[in-house]
Amino acid sequence: MENVTGGGGGGSPRRVVVAVDESEESMHALSWCLSNVVSAAAKSPTAAPPPAVVLVHARPARPLYYPVIDGGGYVLTQEVMDSMDRYMATAADSVVAKARDICTAFPNVKVETRVEKGDPRDVICGAVEKAGADMVVMGSHGYGFLQRTLLGSVSNHCVQHCKCPVVVVKRPGTNAKAS
Repeated sequence: MENVTGGGGGGSPRRVVVAVDESEESMHALSWCLSNVVSAAAKSPTAAPPPAVVLVHARPARPLYYPVIDGGGYVLTQEVMDSMDRYMATAADSVVAKARDICTAFPNVKVETRVEKGDPRDVICGAVEKAGADMVVMGSHGYGFLQRTLLGSVSNHCVQHCKCPVVVVKRPGTNAKAS
């Protein structure tokens, strides 16, 4: 069996997927990962390089690809739908740029980015498989029981379905509700 942690038994991961979105929680999780996982691996006495960081962002997929009538009775034309796509692409570029900017504090870290359309649960789990990740790091939004029940929990889904360790990072000072 292959040693998936790399580093000659040092236990440090070779590839870390970090899920990023527009939230402060995800940017905190990225900073935490860089400070605690990447820099710890760089300080390790083994000669292994620090792990590569794969930034993953899930863009919402366009629900329909033809003109539709929304809930208010307005027709969403192809032009409006294309404008929405451009806006979502710009928002994704902004999230990735902000995350890359955070990574510049660690110049020796190889950073890759993946932006894919779809449900964040599927996008993150798929990116973990494609990247051959040794670890996933993601932020916790601190939803309570009712919000998690209604909205679902991306982090819970990833903990259950990813085939590598998943670290869910909470921002200091957040009042996470007990499940």
